[in-house]
Amino acid sequence: MSSFSGLNTATTALWAAQRGLDVTGQNIANVNTDGYSRQRVELQSVNGNTVPAIHSVSNQVGQGVDADTVIRIRDAFLESRAQAERANSARLTAESAGLSAVENALREPGSSGIQSMLADMWDGWSDVANHPEDLAARSQLLQRTETLVSGLRTADGVLGAEWEKTRDNLDALVADVNAAARSIADLNAAIQKASRAGLPVNELADKRDVFVLQLAEKVGATGRAGADGQVDVSIGGTSLVTGDTATALELTGTTDSRSAAPGDPRLVTRPGGTTVRPGGTAEGQLSVLGTILPGYRGRLDAIASQVARTLNDAQAGTGTEPAYDLDGDVGGPMVDDGTGAVTVDPATVTAANIRLRLTRPQDVAAALLAPDAAGPSLDGGNAAAAHRLRLDQTGVDATYRALVVDLGVQAAVVARNSDIQDVITAQVDSARESVSGVNLDEEMTRMMSFQHAYSAAARMVTAIDESLDVLINRMGRVGL
Repeated sequence: MSSFSGLNTATTALWAAQRGLDVTGQNIANVNTDGYSRQRVELQSVNGNTVPAIHSVSNQVGQGVDADTVIRIRDAFLESRAQAERANSARLTAESAGLSAVENALREPGSSGIQSMLADMWDGWSDVANHPEDLAARSQLLQRTETLVSGLRTADGVLGAEWEKTRDNLDALVADVNAAARSIADLNAAIQKASRAGLPVNELADKRDVFVLQLAEKVGATGRAGADGQVDVSIGGTSLVTGDTATALELTGTTDSRSAAPGDPRLVTRPGGTTVRPGGTAEGQLSVLGTILPGYRGRLDAIASQVARTLNDAQAGTGTEPAYDLDGDVGGPMVDDGTGAVTVDPATVTAANIRLRLTRPQDVAAALLAPDAAGPSLDGGNAAAAHRLRLDQTGVDATYRALVVDLGVQAAVVARNSDIQDVITAQVDSARESVSGVNLDEEMTRMMSFQHAYSAAARMVTAIDESLDVLINRMGRVGL
């Protein structure tokens, strides 16, 4: 190797060491930057001249080092795992929030829950059975019944408000998804242009991957590598971003919480109207809108209808024996659907419209004995029979307890699965961080290594310079 080729080799060494120090500094500067992937200089030795010539023979061992390529350190498998696990975690979190809202609406267990209201109402019937002549006992029964029907309406209202809030949140999420998809398409276009021009794109790719991960959490999106460093994004098999083109999503379907059903509302592409099967938070919120909240509201409606049937039948009497109120009249319906119809159909009574029909304590039908000439019957047999309905194995109490048990089990299962999924997600994120994250100890070691390499290359330049100086001076003396 000639002295001048040695200078070229030393120059490439200086450049490589300087390049390594620059990249190390970039890594250290972004140690706390969200989504930043550590970078590494790819050092490759430059081969000597391999072109044969007739009158020239080269014995070069190489021409130095090439340090032009800087890569991001990422694991494609872990990135794909992170997208899937974060989507699962977000879905379970949304479903758990929906079930928690149902638990808050029912307020069980607790003194303000519907179970407690049912117990108070049955106790009111017991008081009337013991003191059928006492108007205060009858008034207390009506007040407790009013508390019960108000509690059912309140619970239904809370579930309706939760449905509307969840739909609004999903609307906002769709807007965020569309903005992120547009940003990914723009970054794809910039990356393609920079890649074709030979410019660095690592930072642009990091920003784009952050958006892809956000879409994975929100709608279960997955990314697939495309040409020229681009990434195509899809949701459940439906393309969301292809190159520099983004497809928008839209939330369609019912805006009435009572008409919601599985699959309604839904996400569709705009334009096109193709139904999208999302994952992540969107999947969980669609489950809340179409299954969880409508399901428990429907069961609450069934309980309200059963309350109406049970109390109205109790007012009418037991079996073939009619019941009589304090005025000596046959008992009339106790609750209705708020329309004031003469005949009450329990099937029309829901948790939203159930109302207490009776307003006078005298109208409570507590007696089974018919009135006689002496006046109204003060018998409390019918009230006692009504009180025993709380023990009915197929009655409203049993139905409501089954609802609460099912809710508790479902909420506990989803919450446990969510906790387990959070652990899995944290493990995958930790593995990703161990690969692509910046480790300051490692970067300090690299910095020292490149520093020493730079010093050695500089010393090599000095040595060659001294050699050339000796050679030139000696040749000058010989020439003289």
